[in-house]
Amino acid sequence: MNIVLVPQRRDDTLVIIKSGETLILNGEVFDFSLMGNGDTLPQAAIHSDWFASDITRIDGELEITLILPLPINYSPEQAFPAPLENVPDGRVAFPQPLPVPAIVDATTDRQEVADE
Repeated sequence: MNIVLVPQRRDDTLVIIKSGETLILNGEVFDFSLMGNGDTLPQAAIHSDWFASDITRIDGELEITLILPLPINYSPEQAFPAPLENVPDGRVAFPQPLPVPAIVDATTDRQEVADE
């Protein structure tokens, strides 16, 4: 399975678990095991806002395009993500955001982590 990520600035999160030819996106299950070689599943047939394009099976590999939500502190790796190729089973790893900057409280001289 290969996943192309389309970055989009938004404050929600996406957690993906891959198990064989099934993806679980934020707890919602999508099973693509019935797709044959050369098949295309139109994006309109998938009831999820996370899919950014049709899903195809080319040379036996599923090709999936998903939205990658970008937090306010997104990194260059998130803004321009490399395709995820031969994604293994388990939680899908995404590029990580930049560290959240510390804010100094002028009244107490303490540092606090800014809210995301």
